[in-house]
Amino acid sequence: MYPLRLTALAALLAGGALPAAFAQNTPTPPEPAASAPTPRQAPRAGEQLKRVEVTGTASDESIRKASTASKIVVTREEIEKFGDSTLGEVLKRLPGVTTGGRPGRGGDIRMRGMGGGYTQILVNGERMPPGFSLDQLPPEQVERIEVLRAPTAEYGTRAVAGTINVVLREALKKKLNEFRAGFTTERGQLSPGVGWSRNDNFGDGHAYNLTINAMQMKRIDNLINDTLTHTVATDSDSLLTSRGRSDEDRKSLNLTGRVQFKLNATDSLAIQPFIVSSKSTTNTHLLQTTTPTPNPRPAGFYDQADTDGDSKFTLARLNAQWQSRLDSDTRVEARAGLGRARADSHSLRQEQYTGTPTRQQEDTTQSRDSSWSALAKLSHNLGNDHSLVTGFEAEGNTRHQNRVTLVNGAPQPGLDDFGDDLDAATTRYAAYAQDEWNVGKQWDFYAGARWEGITTRSSAATYSARNRSGVFTPLAHARYKLDERGRDMIRASLTRSYRSPQLQDLIARPTINAQVPHQANTPDRAGNPDLKPELATGLEIGYEHYLTKGGLLSANLFARRITALMRTVTALETVPWSATPRWVARPQNIGKASTTGLELEARFRLDEYVEDALPINVRSNFSFFTSKVDGIPGPNNRIDGQPKATANVGADYRLRTLPLTLGASLNWTPSTVIQQTLITETTTSRKAVLDAFALWAINTEQSVRLSATNLSAADYFTGSVFNTGDQLITSRSGGPSYTQWQLRWEMKI
Repeated sequence: MYPLRLTALAALLAGGALPAAFAQNTPTPPEPAASAPTPRQAPRAGEQLKRVEVTGTASDESIRKASTASKIVVTREEIEKFGDSTLGEVLKRLPGVTTGGRPGRGGDIRMRGMGGGYTQILVNGERMPPGFSLDQLPPEQVERIEVLRAPTAEYGTRAVAGTINVVLREALKKKLNEFRAGFTTERGQLSPGVGWSRNDNFGDGHAYNLTINAMQMKRIDNLINDTLTHTVATDSDSLLTSRGRSDEDRKSLNLTGRVQFKLNATDSLAIQPFIVSSKSTTNTHLLQTTTPTPNPRPAGFYDQADTDGDSKFTLARLNAQWQSRLDSDTRVEARAGLGRARADSHSLRQEQYTGTPTRQQEDTTQSRDSSWSALAKLSHNLGNDHSLVTGFEAEGNTRHQNRVTLVNGAPQPGLDDFGDDLDAATTRYAAYAQDEWNVGKQWDFYAGARWEGITTRSSAATYSARNRSGVFTPLAHARYKLDERGRDMIRASLTRSYRSPQLQDLIARPTINAQVPHQANTPDRAGNPDLKPELATGLEIGYEHYLTKGGLLSANLFARRITALMRTVTALETVPWSATPRWVARPQNIGKASTTGLELEARFRLDEYVEDALPINVRSNFSFFTSKVDGIPGPNNRIDGQPKATANVGADYRLRTLPLTLGASLNWTPSTVIQQTLITETTTSRKAVLDAFALWAINTEQSVRLSATNLSAADYFTGSVFNTGDQLITSRSGGPSYTQWQLRWEMKI
């Protein structure tokens, strides 16, 4: 077994020679040798003994080791280590996790490189309502992050790639005050932020936590867009270029809390408020050049566009959780939640040619969302090392949206037939059961099953659509300890999971693209009420070895076979909103796909492998992905957005002579090329993101943290190629990324 460990470590360190990313692992101290007990001295007469309170939390390694299903846990210490401004920046350092968008700008979070809803995102075990993203949640409000590579019945099976569960700050019995104040700077723009978190007790065994964050974010982005169109019939080229700048100013306020009531010896009640409020203003200025200049100029032709926009978003949610221990082997839990969200946006775009206004478009959108959820769960110890959990869940979301588009002060031609009001609703019911049991000291098994039914309805002035689907997903996990202490173990999972259509993909109401000229790379967009959920059969096999000084070596192999694959297809359609055919991008079920991958991870202290080395904490991981979509020609017929690999490597070290901790991490994702459909190819740039931090401990209660994000700032572009037979259209958009510096003072009492 020892040669296998060295082989795994060598492979991971070789991967670390490539660009990758880093974070600290808090080492578990070596087990002390047995020694004779020290006699306790009796107190002198009249001396009052001081009360000593010992508190602690389970480490990420202990939680990971105890789980039958493969799980990664990111603790509070690791979340705050680099002073990241978004959770995406924290998650990007985990094995197999990537983020979309420019470096330092957040973006959708993907496991196994699979975007578009393959990763299930939960907050406190629940899905958040439409309009909310993890980028709106400050890392300071998070207690820990749980990453499940394979689905489980309790957490849900809408997790083809995996599940990320964000656990908010909890009410602890340990009294604590935490203050944070600082600012970030990027391109000369200062963005201040403050935060406060408090844990305390009250009454007889009651406790609470309150966390508040307020921040302002200012950003300036340079915008670059190029489109080269080759027309086959005339063998001619047309180059459309735009250069511009976007300024954004966003202010936000976040509040999370938890009040824990001890009702009696067996019952407890927790109340959890969650509030997010933000408002932003944006200004975009673009200069556009067409070579050669069309003669005659088409209608709507312009060479300059200025857009001013403002938006507001508010989300309020209240959850209640009741737990009761009926006897020593049985526990009941009930949970319910209500939420409301409001989003208002307004934008005014003014186009002109040689200084003369040509077209003005004004968009006003108001969205109102309501959500509810309910859960009942029974946990029972059956004896013989069996633990049974059964549960029922229900949730609902409703949306009312009003959108008004005015072109030169009048409604947009063709769209008035659809009306300005849209109503949509989604209802989901689920029932599940799971059983975990131990066989001897080395085998652990998990078997579960879950059924979910989803109904979606949408209606507007002239249409009504309804979509209903049901999915049954059996699950099985197993763990085998190669030694009794559990330092070496093998995990295996055989699961079924699914991806349901997103609400906006089901709504048939179109969104018109006003870009001139209208062609395949600037399509209108519309939903598809007939979409069916994707189903995936998954296999996981992993090996883990836990080191004596903390850390681990692991290798995990996964495979997924997907049916009813959903993909957005762009085609020329005859549409009711135009007298001539229009290019329309619409989601469709196109067939089957498969994906496999290998995830390697090494976390260790350097002095465990190099004699007399400094106790530097090292973390590295390297992941390989491959996929194939049936019916689309290769060689790049991969799952949307999935790179061929991703890597992270990093280290941190606390100096022995100074109260200073230093650390750095490097995250690497190669460029990707995806053959999306028969006529569409997409590309993304390589990412190599270098982060670093320095933490100076002023005393046991105060510290100052200096962080640098994206020290390796480079240009980042996404592109596409459309080959319609009549035209070959090559485009790219993006621009430079920037280094962000943060200075923050922290105090803990």
